[in-house]
Amino acid sequence: MSEINDIDTIRRIKLGAREIILCGTAHISKESVDQVEQLIRDENPGRVCIEIDADRFKQMREGQDWSKLNIGQVLKKGQAFLMLASLVLSAYQRRLGMDVGTTQGQEMLIAADVSEELNIPYSFSDRDIQTTLRRAWSKSSFFQKMKMLGALIGSAFTNEKLTEEELESLKKSSALETMMTELADYLPTVKEVFIDERDRFLATKIFLEKEDKVIAVVGAGHMNGIVKWLEDLAKGEKEADLKEVSTVPPPRKWVSKLPWLITVAVVALIASGFIRHGARQGLEMLLVWILANGTLAAIGAIIALAHPLTIIISFLAAPFTSMNPTIGVGIVAGLIQSWVRKPRVEDLENLNNDITSIKGFYQNRLTKVLLVFILSSIGSSIGTFAALPYLTALIAG
Repeated sequence: MSEINDIDTIRRIKLGAREIILCGTAHISKESVDQVEQLIRDENPGRVCIEIDADRFKQMREGQDWSKLNIGQVLKKGQAFLMLASLVLSAYQRRLGMDVGTTQGQEMLIAADVSEELNIPYSFSDRDIQTTLRRAWSKSSFFQKMKMLGALIGSAFTNEKLTEEELESLKKSSALETMMTELADYLPTVKEVFIDERDRFLATKIFLEKEDKVIAVVGAGHMNGIVKWLEDLAKGEKEADLKEVSTVPPPRKWVSKLPWLITVAVVALIASGFIRHGARQGLEMLLVWILANGTLAAIGAIIALAHPLTIIISFLAAPFTSMNPTIGVGIVAGLIQSWVRKPRVEDLENLNNDITSIKGFYQNRLTKVLLVFILSSIGSSIGTFAALPYLTALIAG
């Protein structure tokens, strides 16, 4: 049996002869930075596990090099949403960190720095952020995706200010449990992927370390889940296998076929209008489809403050791209925007600062392209779902 001792944000877990010490942190808390450093120095463990993946740690320590970014390739490879999600998540923590005079993830850096100073091996124990984002996107329905996007953007640009005391209160179990319950009700898939799956991933990585004493520096919100998983792993009730949560699940068959089904349905409806009711009805239905898709895609581009040419191209392209599952209007609009307003060196250099405000997001040419991509895509999608029942009604009439 294991033994658990709780002292504020530090939990000592005995697994036979092994001791695992969890240090729960707030990722933008100065107090957490000091606590992590002191704990490692005092305990001198055999290993330190850090809640971060290797790529994010490298970016955090060395800085993100945006100079080699090709936004066109990002759009063509379907990575625009992932990039936008990464930026707004980073913006949220960066903005809160500025409120309290620290930077995001500083406790992770100090954990590595102190470990290196004391010649203690350390491991990056978190799942790759791209895998997490892809899993959340893949497992979400269309409406959940829209809610997720809205929640991300809303959290990035909120004007709410948090004090150091309020940030520290978020590490308390009662406050965290309330937040997790609210998240599960609002976005259950996101909560499952971002919290539950990562609890499992972190706990398994920590459990598989061989040293007798391990310190794990993790976000306080993961502590309860990690403890439960460590208990189950020690008892043999769970397997230390991460294959299931380390890959992106393929889309369900009906989901992958849905765009083609929509294309077939639209073509069939409009063709039926021509055949059953003549050219006038068919042309009316075709006009409905063009206006619904084109207008709403153009409105999305307008909201993104796109270049006039991008807005026009969005209107013209949306009716056709909506019937072609291999390319979306967002890709076309984004590529046009990046062509007429090519991101400059200064946009790349100022990206980390620009993403912390709405004004910066709109002024930076790189993030403007991402906004054009997302908002024109949303507009076209709404147009598609609005036009289909109207076309059906015209046929029935």
